Amino acid sequence: MIYFGYIGAAVLAFLSQLGGVMLLLFRALFWSVRPPFRFKLLIKQFEFIGVQSSMIIVLSAFFTGAVFSLQSSYAFSIFEANSMVGPTVVMALVRELGPVLTALMVTGRVGSSMAAELGTMRVTEQIDAMETLAVNPVQYLVVPRMLACVIMVPALAALFDFVGSFGSYILMTNLLSVPRTVFMEQVIYYVDFDDFYIGLIKAAIFGLIIALVGCYKGYNTTRGAEGVGRATTQSVVISSVTVLISDYFLTALFY
Repeated sequence: MIYFGYIGAAVLAFLSQLGGVMLLLFRALFWSVRPPFRFKLLIKQFEFIGVQSSMIIVLSAFFTGAVFSLQSSYAFSIFEANSMVGPTVVMALVRELGPVLTALMVTGRVGSSMAAELGTMRVTEQIDAMETLAVNPVQYLVVPRMLACVIMVPALAALFDFVGSFGSYILMTNLLSVPRTVFMEQVIYYVDFDDFYIGLIKAAIFGLIIALVGCYKGYNTTRGAEGVGRATTQSVVISSVTVLISDYFLTALFY
């Protein structure tokens, strides 16, 4: 019977966390359309989430495209179909690898920062001070981060797609001697625009997940510095796992 108790406690804890995240989402949506609109905070989050994450996205994307092309070429060479490596890699990038790897990179860099920053503000009672001064903490802290994530993660995913495709192009045309015109013609023929924009939709949903989990964990931090560290770790783990799980269902829905 004790095992059923552990299972029941775990289920209740999960439902409690899920309910808290959904409640935070509804509150953020409510306050996002009410004045005052804090555009300076939104621009600051654009810069932090998008611009400061661009370099790690570029490096990751270029070598992801190059390595995936190199590994695929060995398999395709068995069937003498090296010309198909390009569209295969680009399609995988725009459908799956671009949105998912971008979300995981942003989770590690941005999601953890959100949890740590809001958690520190919670344990030092800065959030309580905001409420005392009649400043809504959700509108001031959560809304700019949520909107910026929903907008900038798809932008970073598009950058990942482009740079990863360029990495594949460089490797295939220079190291594996695939003609440039063949590479481009095959990519244009097999990769549709639908693949690209569905990947951006998935990236926007992943951005929403990252912002909600990071803000929720930080906003509800307890137990001082130890709680801040725990909230930061949990936000990265939960966001990463949720992104991967939701990617499966979104892929099944769209394709």
